[in-house]
Amino acid sequence: MKLFDKLFGTYSERELKRVNSTINKIESLEPQFKSLKDEDFKPKTEEFKERVKNGETLESILPEAFALVREAAVRTVGLRHYKEQLIGGIILHQGRIAEMKTGEGKTLVATLPAYLNALTGKGVHIVTVNDYLAKRDRDIMLPIYEFLGLTAGVILHDLNNDERKEEYNCDITYGTNSEFGFDYLRDNMVVYKEERVQRELNFTIVDEVDSILIDEARTPLIISGQGEKSTEFYKVADYFAKSLIAEKDFTIDEKANSVILTDQGVEKAEDFFKLENYADPDNMEIQHHVVQALKANYMMKKDKDYMVKGEEVLIVDEFTGRAMEGRRYSDGLHQAIEAKESVKVERESKTLATITYQNYFRMYNKLSGMTGTAETEENEFREIYGLDVLVIPTHKPMIRKDQPDLVYKTEKGKFKCIVEEITDRNKKGQPVLVGTVSIEKSELLSDMLKRKGVSHQVLNAKYHEKEAEIISHAGEYGAVTIATNMAGRGTDIKLTEEAEKAGGLVIIGTERHESRRIDNQLRGRSGRQGDPGESRFFVSLEDDLMRIFGSEKMQNIVEKLGLEEDEAIESKMVSSAIESAQKKVEGNNFDIRKTLLQYDDVINKQREIIYKQRTEVLEGEDLKDQVEAMIKDLVDQTVANHISGEEEEFENEIKNLVEYLEDIYLPKDTIRIDDILKLSDDEIKEKLYETARVIYDAKEAEVGTEQMREIERVILLRVVDTKWMDHIDNMEHLKQGIGLRAYKQQEPVQAYQFEGSEMFEEMIYNIKVDTVKYLYHVQIEKAPEREQVARETTTNYDSSESSKKEPVRNENKVGRNDPCPCGSGKKYKNCCGRRA
Repeated sequence: MKLFDKLFGTYSERELKRVNSTINKIESLEPQFKSLKDEDFKPKTEEFKERVKNGETLESILPEAFALVREAAVRTVGLRHYKEQLIGGIILHQGRIAEMKTGEGKTLVATLPAYLNALTGKGVHIVTVNDYLAKRDRDIMLPIYEFLGLTAGVILHDLNNDERKEEYNCDITYGTNSEFGFDYLRDNMVVYKEERVQRELNFTIVDEVDSILIDEARTPLIISGQGEKSTEFYKVADYFAKSLIAEKDFTIDEKANSVILTDQGVEKAEDFFKLENYADPDNMEIQHHVVQALKANYMMKKDKDYMVKGEEVLIVDEFTGRAMEGRRYSDGLHQAIEAKESVKVERESKTLATITYQNYFRMYNKLSGMTGTAETEENEFREIYGLDVLVIPTHKPMIRKDQPDLVYKTEKGKFKCIVEEITDRNKKGQPVLVGTVSIEKSELLSDMLKRKGVSHQVLNAKYHEKEAEIISHAGEYGAVTIATNMAGRGTDIKLTEEAEKAGGLVIIGTERHESRRIDNQLRGRSGRQGDPGESRFFVSLEDDLMRIFGSEKMQNIVEKLGLEEDEAIESKMVSSAIESAQKKVEGNNFDIRKTLLQYDDVINKQREIIYKQRTEVLEGEDLKDQVEAMIKDLVDQTVANHISGEEEEFENEIKNLVEYLEDIYLPKDTIRIDDILKLSDDEIKEKLYETARVIYDAKEAEVGTEQMREIERVILLRVVDTKWMDHIDNMEHLKQGIGLRAYKQQEPVQAYQFEGSEMFEEMIYNIKVDTVKYLYHVQIEKAPEREQVARETTTNYDSSESSKKEPVRNENKVGRNDPCPCGSGKKYKNCCGRRA
């Protein structure tokens, strides 16, 4: 491969040759755009938009658009895109990753493809690693966009819904990966389409793309909600279920796997829970708990369906008789069994929504990214995201000297020599930036420097303005800055004239990171834009990487040399051994991320189905056909479940079938058993379905067509959201436990895919059952209100109460759908709220 690269150039070099003709076109247009008056720029943008609307491609407009942006930048912020920045802009527009070294002006590069893609009117997102950088980059580049007639917004953590919507409606929107991701999840939790803030996910440019799409790929975004009352309420429902008498208060339908309250049972429930109408959709939560408590007590058998081990309820595999680690019954049944057995009831799911960055960013129509370090992870970018990496040449030649590693026997000896090195450089006034792998190590080094009397600054990767300010001064004469490897990322370090004369910025790495990319990021802080500089890593055999992944051969060499504590060896063989250890770790980490993606892809496909259904509901589509299809599916499935084909059982099966459907949608005595005993299975299905339609049409005539369509939307939203929350929780339990057992000789991922699909199918069926049941039982006095099934409290990126998306409310005021403060476990409106 190296010989091929020598003969034909590297992949990047070959690909970059293809854009030369486009660069020449942009350069040739410069005189034409220089002659424009300031007031000509906005009309030019309108002209481009019109051409796009009329079918012209962005590619054909690109040379003119880039030339216009370049001239606008000169006139507004005094910066002119040079050739390498134009190349970077083209690569980003093509939906690829541009590797551009630190100091090459990536923020300015982004304005080119952002402007071009904004011409479609579909919006562009520019993603940064923190709020400070998002606001800084937007503010710096805003004059360019406004001069061209475009708007540019920024999403910051404290914005409310209306403010977010306004920022997303801008042509170009800056923000962090977490804010964009959480807003996507929240948009799929709203109950009115007007509450959504994002538009379609069109084109995104991800700055520091390796940090966001690789380093953070394993961290899912999680929105959590209120759920404190759940566990207590399972115990209340269990107490109620245990007070009932079989046959009088409930009947068991084993074929349909259900327990049904009789009229007497319903009266007892209304009395126990103080309800006017048990079947009212407002009482969905109570009905849910009662049904599961009945199933747990009267259908689920200990040591047959489940076993109790210590404080844990474990499902028993019906085929093998073994405990199924990690698997939990869905829909709250597991918690109901825990209440029945008086063991600790695990809190019902409080996860309202979740997604990984891997799956969020793959939803954009076009994804691109830029960073100083991506080439070492090119395989992962290509395989996971379909992105290739192109290395853009630097504007000026790189003259930084990268020295070989110094290897020490002990960590103590290594740090002693690092402090001596810093002290020597500091005496000459040469600025030093020291990179550490942890806050603990940076503080250790800081203490040692204090004892030596060396003045210094310490940065610990807490992103804020002060940090960027400190790191920007790291290139001043005599400056010593200690930073964890990620601190101040995205901020340029500019050399002062005296510092340049002293030899430029020295980078000292206190140990090798397990990823070569992180080491390269640290090195890349020095030598920007042709500046002088130097870098060296200090390594000891006690460092984590060397201890865990270093070879025995290397250990033996150091031992044979008989080094003193503060003596070092400088060896190419040792450096290559370190690099091979890093490659090994990188490979391991890639495999882990790939496996996690395989797991996440299962729930991602399910998420897409659920969110698509929610969107249809929110968009106000007529759901009548969908509801009728649900009724038909439910009738077909129920008949198939009940009728076995055995003649002697037929009459009894028909009796159970009718009883079951009376619980779902049939008013008592609507269908006489004698009327359907002579019918075939298909005729029974047809009769039951026709009866259901007649009843439904009568209900619609009573409340009005428009009202009925809204009722369908309200109920379907509530049921889908409730079931989906529970399903997310169950899938997480399944993932945690799947590796603990060999499932029918399957790989864990295959077992997860198989069981996850089964659980999803079960959830979809339960959605149909509950939706149909509530639609037939709803009693309308006024239009039902749409409301979220749970209110967001926190995210895993923000531990404080998330009030920014909610109207400010007096803490002493209890919402109608909040848990009643009396502790009953009921909604306030169904308890003390009645008397308020």
